[in-house]
Amino acid sequence: MIRAGVATIDITPRAGLPMAGFAARTEPAVGVHDPLTVRAIAVNDTALAAIDVIGIDATMSERIRKRCVLPDDKVVLTAVHNHGGPVSMRARLGVSADEDYLAQLETACVDAIDRAVAHQQPASLHACHGGDPAFARNRRHAGGITDPTVPVLRIHDANGNMLAVLFSYACHPVVLGADNRLWTADYPHFARVALESAYPGAMAMFVTGCCGDVNTGHSAQASVSLIANAARTFEQAERHGRWLAAAAAFASGEIPLGDWAAAANAQVELALKRRERGALPEMAARWQAERTDAGAARAALLDHWITWSQTTALQPLEPVRERVTVLDWGGMPIVAMPGEIFAETSLSIRSGSPGGLPSFILAFADDNPGYIPPASEFRFGGYEVDEAHRFYNRPAGFAPGSAERLADAAIELVAKLSNRARA
Repeated sequence: MIRAGVATIDITPRAGLPMAGFAARTEPAVGVHDPLTVRAIAVNDTALAAIDVIGIDATMSERIRKRCVLPDDKVVLTAVHNHGGPVSMRARLGVSADEDYLAQLETACVDAIDRAVAHQQPASLHACHGGDPAFARNRRHAGGITDPTVPVLRIHDANGNMLAVLFSYACHPVVLGADNRLWTADYPHFARVALESAYPGAMAMFVTGCCGDVNTGHSAQASVSLIANAARTFEQAERHGRWLAAAAAFASGEIPLGDWAAAANAQVELALKRRERGALPEMAARWQAERTDAGAARAALLDHWITWSQTTALQPLEPVRERVTVLDWGGMPIVAMPGEIFAETSLSIRSGSPGGLPSFILAFADDNPGYIPPASEFRFGGYEVDEAHRFYNRPAGFAPGSAERLADAAIELVAKLSNRARA
């Protein structure tokens, strides 16, 4: 047996703080629909923590990993990427963060990892593969690809009782739209509640897959609206969450895993490339003219674009170094990559990795620098390719080939750990 421990800490902000996720939403939160948490699982000297925020930046991730009791290269922090949470990154997504809350968030993440380590006990790991709950849709291409995989890791204590259920799905947690002003973890909250009801005493932990181009069926532009949408309600979020929980709960064919835990990291340098055509002053003038007659939601977005053109866009296009980590828990790989990764990249990692276990392939891990599209998507343009870097406060988007560099690093790390386990 190995040693495993879990911990959950509430990180729900007070009402009145700004919310992250929609440029159109400029008003603060007015209350709580469901509590936000950071959840951690520690297996031997490694740990994975999932945070109910839209993202954390690399600087915060590094501080948390260095402050916790484990070696910093054996810890992964991943954001659930819910769009009903607080501003959790400085100078990104167009809204200033509350510094007191950021400090509380950082400490909560450290405490969650440390408590999970302190609560470790003899345990066994079991992997299985849930069926596709089938609510994910490619938002860029009708009928386009998604990653339907629902990997499930069940952790049992020495008496066979369920200690934790780790599960994943590649779909934006953005059922709720910009009109919502209640703190919420979106559909993952309902999935966790359903699984914890099915396994009393166990902790359910959801980690988000590669869903940069995948949500529940609306376009990215549809979110630039404050009008309520009958398909984007808490009732619909609960429905999706229960479907996902059922897929995880009824996953069959449990595979007992080994009694080891390992980690490997790589630093990948990613280039930026500007795609805007024309001079920045000309673009700003066009946006200013459009703003004159724009509705409130569109005007809020244009304000971001105008500010970007006068500030961030003037910065040099320096390469960005990002961290890729793979945890190997008894033979099950957990691939962790930064940013908004597309389904195509996730599938390429699955096809390029050895072994038949249902790997976890996570986005939003240890940094959220923006969208990182695969090379095949650049010819289609669109928000994710041409515009989102302005909202993420970058002078340009990532250059073609960036996603492939991350995927290559991940595949190499998976192979490295797999070879080490067999040696």
